[in-house]
Amino acid sequence: MKKNTTLLLGAALFITFTVRAQSTIKILFDGGHATTCSNADWIPDADLHDLDFSGGPATCCSGNKSDAQRFPTPAQSGVTASTVETYWEGGLSAWGIDCAKHNYQVESLPWNVPFTYGTSAAQDLSNYNAVVICEPNIKFTTAEKAALMNYIANGGGLFMISDHTGSDRNGDGWDSPMIWNDFLTNNGVDNNNPFGIAYDLANFSETTTNIANLPGDSCLHGPMGNVTQAKWSNGTSMTLSPTANPNVKGVVYMTASTAGGTTGVMFAHSTYGKGKIAAMGDSSPPDDGTGNPSCTLYNGYFTDAAGNHQLLIMNATIWLVTKGTTVTGINDGPAPLADLSFFPNPCQETANIRFRLPEADHLHITVSDLMGRELMVVADENRASGENGISFSTSSLPAGIYTYRITGNFCSSAGKFIVSSH
Repeated sequence: MKKNTTLLLGAALFITFTVRAQSTIKILFDGGHATTCSNADWIPDADLHDLDFSGGPATCCSGNKSDAQRFPTPAQSGVTASTVETYWEGGLSAWGIDCAKHNYQVESLPWNVPFTYGTSAAQDLSNYNAVVICEPNIKFTTAEKAALMNYIANGGGLFMISDHTGSDRNGDGWDSPMIWNDFLTNNGVDNNNPFGIAYDLANFSETTTNIANLPGDSCLHGPMGNVTQAKWSNGTSMTLSPTANPNVKGVVYMTASTAGGTTGVMFAHSTYGKGKIAAMGDSSPPDDGTGNPSCTLYNGYFTDAAGNHQLLIMNATIWLVTKGTTVTGINDGPAPLADLSFFPNPCQETANIRFRLPEADHLHITVSDLMGRELMVVADENRASGENGISFSTSSLPAGIYTYRITGNFCSSAGKFIVSSH
């Protein structure tokens, strides 16, 4: 199925392009393991704020913490390229809206629904391409741990996010590093560090530019752009074990650590069976600063680390749902555009992008500000292979720094550019 769409660029340039229908990619955000207790609000959306975690496990309905429903509201069908993250109310709404803009279906697992795999349950993990679990504060049950392991082994993607040691938000004696390490060593399926990742019992804050030299790594150099830094605000690190899993890879490191080493790792990824794992040591980077009014939230997603957290998190999300287990995803998705140049940079009235297209492709270019808000869409119909390029007006953009993202069926690229005073 195809449909033709016409977009207005600048004042007078109309461009027609083709959108190809594809099977739906579904992402499940966990809301069922005290991910909204205390000042955490790690879900895309909640209509009610009535959960109480003071006794450890969640109870309803006499509290004031977010109670995520399965489907975010307003409906995802209303999300467009210009939709802001406050369309949904949750500390992870920016992440959720970014997923929606990539045509991924977003759902949450409610507080009283357990993880299952291979059952007829409506939200059985087999129905999803990836699951996001941000700072769990309730320990997974034995059945849940087995379900998650079998889900990953059979091709599912897991985005596991921890916080610092001592971050026991619901007072049950278990914080997120302990919960993750229990999952990794006591899951009943593979108790021998299956992903090659162990969370350290640490608590530190720092901004780092210590990025592993991995030019082909999709999490660092993916469709959203190149990751150059990260900021932890009371988070923890990881220790890797290539002996336990030779596919584990550290990509972001503490400043004092050796990039490419096994200690002081802030962000890592691995594979297990047919599935993939992305692992982060702090829950601050995905926090978008908005959500439950009773929580104190901070904008780590867009403003910390010069906007790099959005790039890292979304690059990793895209990698998790891409078919195949290669780190680069080159064989499973768009390849980088060859010989790409953006000029002039800085620009004033007009920007030019030149590249060598490997084959005929339908290209789609989005221009966004550093807050992730899409300001302009440039697209065209089925360019021929070989030398090629696109020019577009920047006269409507105020002076500042912007990002561009090119996506096609066979190629992709991303970068930043400057608009100077007109």
